Amino acid sequence: MPPAIPSLVHPSRVRILHPGGSHIHGPVVYWMLRDQRLADNWALLHAAELAAASTPAAPLAIAFTLFPRPFLLGAHLRQLGFLLRGLRRLAADAHARGLPFFLLEGGPAELPSLVRRLGASALVADFSPLRPVREALDAVVQELLRDAANMAVHQVDAHNVVPVWTASGKLEYSAKTFRSKVNKVINEYLVEYPEVPQWAPWCMEQPKSVDWDALINSIFSEAENVPEINWCEPGESSAMEVLLGSKDGFLTKRIKNYDTGRNDPTKPHALSCLSPYLHFGHISAQRCALEAKKRRHLSPKSVDTFLEELIIRRELADNFCYYQPQYDSLAGAWEWARKTLTDHTGDKREHIYTREQLENAKTSDPLWNASQLEMVHHGKMHGFMRMYWAKKILEWTSQPEEALSIAIYLNDKYHIDGRDPNGYVGCMWSICGLHDQGWKERPVFGKIRYMNYAGCKRKFDVDAYISYVKRLVPRAKKRKTEEGESTVKESNV
Repeated sequence: MPPAIPSLVHPSRVRILHPGGSHIHGPVVYWMLRDQRLADNWALLHAAELAAASTPAAPLAIAFTLFPRPFLLGAHLRQLGFLLRGLRRLAADAHARGLPFFLLEGGPAELPSLVRRLGASALVADFSPLRPVREALDAVVQELLRDAANMAVHQVDAHNVVPVWTASGKLEYSAKTFRSKVNKVINEYLVEYPEVPQWAPWCMEQPKSVDWDALINSIFSEAENVPEINWCEPGESSAMEVLLGSKDGFLTKRIKNYDTGRNDPTKPHALSCLSPYLHFGHISAQRCALEAKKRRHLSPKSVDTFLEELIIRRELADNFCYYQPQYDSLAGAWEWARKTLTDHTGDKREHIYTREQLENAKTSDPLWNASQLEMVHHGKMHGFMRMYWAKKILEWTSQPEEALSIAIYLNDKYHIDGRDPNGYVGCMWSICGLHDQGWKERPVFGKIRYMNYAGCKRKFDVDAYISYVKRLVPRAKKRKTEEGESTVKESNV
């Protein structure tokens, strides 16, 4: 195994967690975590190039580790269904390309045993800034250092256009400071993906056959029943259809309305609808950016706004979670925000609601109730409403810590793209003023930016949004009933 990092992948995209031995020959294993795709995947490219650069060429395999109960970051049936159905398609695609796909149902603890059994020369992991994933990676690396010290371990940021550790070496205060750093290097990283080099055929231990139906049913029996969604299908081909489809693709048909319509909750069709695919890694943000740039001449303002959200705002969330271990806690907020929230903890609230009341949309605010119901039944709340929704939770609870905890709990339980840096940062922005500035001081909020019902009425047709959700909910409930009846029929066959 050559000691140098091959050249197809930018060297700064790769972190050497352990260099390993210099003359070890064996397969390369790609530990797929966050970026669940074969196309446009820098981590897979790096693993393939390591395998191809070996003399002679080495085989390549993919390993994916399910997290046993409690599922990773408290995933529910809604997220687990999307994950597993996407993996099922990915495993079939990998098999068609001669890539063995090892699904480790016991979780990351099974990975060291697999790579030792295979005699792997290198393990390549993709990147996540979230604590449970980082802790799992650290545990695997420590075990391999102890029992397989000759094995190289690399990590590749295949999720961000600019690698998180390259974009900035510290916690950034705002989008403005982060944007200036990213813009200086963006052209170095926003490049077309190269061809995947050829690895050696696999003639070793074969992956255990997976009964996907049985696995899905088994996991569903343990997961909390938050119904699956049907408005987006998992997988790489579905993701590309949403991006570039000839009938309703975002960049081919809908991008022109993005700049003017994205902040209007009555115009959900103006949004990209890519967030589930970006969260599960079924599509590369870099591919989205490259395709958007090709079409900039058709709608410059909308493309520029989309790239700001896709690269600057989304990758700023990774920056926060990477450099702030307490990304889901009041302790992770800036000092000014903690102080102002603490100063106003004793302020009188007009309403106090329990988590159960909030979860069931039992408040006096019909707009807030509609946003909660949209999230519960549709699996996704409009981005503008997410801000209002979280700020009202701050207003309606007695402690900011409680408000943040409830917002994250509900966000992660019901959003198909929950349990994500963007979700944590969104809650922290709304409740703790993250990446924001201090505003005029007022009761309860202190210097945290304030939003209210009247402000929403000035920005969009509130009644139209509430009516839209009222139409949405019965359809979702009917689908849930039909799915339940279908499951009963299948179980009686």
